[in-house]
Amino acid sequence: MSFNSFGHLFRVTTWGESHGPALGATVDGCPPGVALTEADIQPWLDRRKPGQNKYTTQRREADEVRILSGTYEGRTTGTPIQLMIENTDQRSKDYSEIAQSFRPGHADITYHQKYGLRDPRGGGRSSARETAARVAAGGVARAVLAQLVPGLRITGYMVQMGARGIDRARFDLEEIEQNPFWVPDAEAAKDWATYLDDLRKSHNSVGAVIEVTASGVPAGIGAPVYGKLDSDLAAALMSINAVKAVEIGEGIAAAALTGVDNADEIRMGPDGPVYLSNHAGGILGGISTGQDVVARFAVKPTSSILTPRQTVTVSGEETELVTKGRHDPCVGIRAVPVGEAMMACVILDHILLDRGQTGGLRGRIG
Repeated sequence: MSFNSFGHLFRVTTWGESHGPALGATVDGCPPGVALTEADIQPWLDRRKPGQNKYTTQRREADEVRILSGTYEGRTTGTPIQLMIENTDQRSKDYSEIAQSFRPGHADITYHQKYGLRDPRGGGRSSARETAARVAAGGVARAVLAQLVPGLRITGYMVQMGARGIDRARFDLEEIEQNPFWVPDAEAAKDWATYLDDLRKSHNSVGAVIEVTASGVPAGIGAPVYGKLDSDLAAALMSINAVKAVEIGEGIAAAALTGVDNADEIRMGPDGPVYLSNHAGGILGGISTGQDVVARFAVKPTSSILTPRQTVTVSGEETELVTKGRHDPCVGIRAVPVGEAMMACVILDHILLDRGQTGGLRGRIG
């Protein structure tokens, strides 16, 4: 097994390396008859692409997606959809000095230990460049979700950069698109800009926490024990490069709550059950409640920095390494659309699984 695929019915396989001629995804299990062209996918890639401001890597990639198969006259055929994104701005010479040395904090050393060789150009398969393929696949998932569940909305945003968090009292969804950090807090955006400028100039980097919310998710998707919606979502988010932790709902904070505080009380509303809180993050027993599905993930600081770090070479010699090239001072910024894409793929996958098992039937309440 090469483990380059995820999903059950809506299955995504990504391929390609950072400095290869192209990368992309093969999407299998997409229902037929869904309206889909490159124009439906491109806006999501435009949100992730590098070089859009001084706070992200200055690598210039158009990230233009091409659909090579799986559609006819602008609609999906039910056959595998092949998506390709060409790499056009590689600078492989930037990595010539690290071909024989391992970057601390990077996957260089583990790839070498597992396979006996590695592609040092931008990290090859371990590069965050791979996530462009995920975002393209997420664009396909969103097109299907728009047809199956028109009211479903997926929104990602940063809630923490380094030790600096947002003020939830100032939370403003309209602000997310108004700043380079996808942060729903205008005051935090100003503070983070100064903070990241200073880090960037000092040849350093910082981590972040991203929150992704899916509203309008129907109740009843997911399955008990081994097919839980939250376990698949956690695995999908954890698979993103640089992610070191995932939370659903209250997450780790739930350990500090009492049962009285944590239980989401339920009342009857005009259209069915209404929850008075959402500590569970929209999922109980692995199955969606109909509330917002809320997940957070933490990304570590970018490992490629200009500050010298101690390491070893392939031959076992101790050395000091400075990583040249173009890198994100906070990889969390461009991880926002990636998290959204993974949420879209997982939710669609579970909607299709539910249709196959239950046909959409639901237990009555009231």
